[in-house]
Amino acid sequence: MTARWPGAAVLSSVRLRATAAATLVVALALGGVALALVTALRGTLESSADAEAAKKAAAAAPYVETRKVGPGQVKPPQEEGKLIMRHDGTVTKVADPDVLLTKGRTAVTKPLPDDGIGGWAKPDEYAVAARKVSTATGPAVLWSRVSLEGVAQALQTLYAALLPGVPAVLLVVAGMTWLSMGRALAPVAAIRAKLAHITARDLHQRVPVPDSKDEIAALATTVNGTLDRLETAVERHKRFVADAAHELRSPIATLRARLELAEPSELTQEALADVERLQHLAADLLLLAKLDAGEPLRAAELDLGQVAAEEALRRGSARRRPEVRMELDIEPDVVMRGSRAHLDRLVTNLTDNAVRHAASTVRVRVRAEHHQAVLEVLDDGPGIPPEQREAVFDRFTRLDEARARDAGGAGLGLPIARDIAVLHDGSLVYGGSGFVAKFPLKPA
Repeated sequence: MTARWPGAAVLSSVRLRATAAATLVVALALGGVALALVTALRGTLESSADAEAAKKAAAAAPYVETRKVGPGQVKPPQEEGKLIMRHDGTVTKVADPDVLLTKGRTAVTKPLPDDGIGGWAKPDEYAVAARKVSTATGPAVLWSRVSLEGVAQALQTLYAALLPGVPAVLLVVAGMTWLSMGRALAPVAAIRAKLAHITARDLHQRVPVPDSKDEIAALATTVNGTLDRLETAVERHKRFVADAAHELRSPIATLRARLELAEPSELTQEALADVERLQHLAADLLLLAKLDAGEPLRAAELDLGQVAAEEALRRGSARRRPEVRMELDIEPDVVMRGSRAHLDRLVTNLTDNAVRHAASTVRVRVRAEHHQAVLEVLDDGPGIPPEQREAVFDRFTRLDEARARDAGGAGLGLPIARDIAVLHDGSLVYGGSGFVAKFPLKPA
């Protein structure tokens, strides 16, 4: 059973983080540029308006004139090109609405005092300039103003361009970064996918090396070098196990024969039990070596129910615990393709394990379900704790309760059973009250 490699989420996270970081940097840069642009444009336009107001005041200064207003006149007479001020200086009217003359002022200050000028020179609407002049009736101040409406319109136009433009640029940056990171990480995804499918049976496979000649290519090369060393080590281990198991069979068989021919005694009986255990261990190691070597199956069509029933009954008659009852629940015609010898061994290992731990009953079930052949070997024993239900499939692993020598087994029965299930494109798991194996049914 191949575990899902967690690198998929990691790659997505790297891609997402890179996109977010690039977009944030560009957003900060664009924000700073936009703020500087708005500030510079506002300052330039307002300075231009101030200069224009000063120029207007300078141009109007030579035409200043004061004149008395007759009784009953509300407005002074207007003359072309003249700026006319009431003689007493309390109320001023001018011919040009953007130019104002006030009498008796000797100092020019900003902001303008609220003396009738404040409403005329609104600071948010006008740029105002002042100039001291001399008139026939005494000193005066000539004021001129220029509307800031053009400044507001220019800034409004800039805002109208920046508000949709900045988000659009950020979207483009995010999209380009996402696509670029996807292309950059594509070789990593290919390496990850290949590694996720390499198992102990196909260590000859290698991950693809991109042509980019960058760090990712170096990573792929390093991974392939590691796989080379791992394949060599695993092959040596397999050869050692196979050779050791094969070489042990003959001396163990000879030793057993000599013990059986020796004079019966308690010591010889114990020695025979130990030799039998050694024979089972050597056979298990040899079978594991064959399974690890990936030898092709000699598959044929067979009825899983018949295989399970025959092997369960055979093991039941040979079991060491006659008080345990064997029950069969077999559906007919559950046909699949597989190796009879391998499936016999799978059923044997599962039933032996169930008999060893059952309180009184072992139940073997075979049925067809969802285009799968399902084999269940259940017992009424204490069961396996949830945190150890995968550990029991590790080689040479036995639970604490089963470590006594008289419990039998070296911790290889369940790993062998799972390897056989996987070899048949199936699975083997612990289901709470026993082991459940599933295999694909033979197509109708």
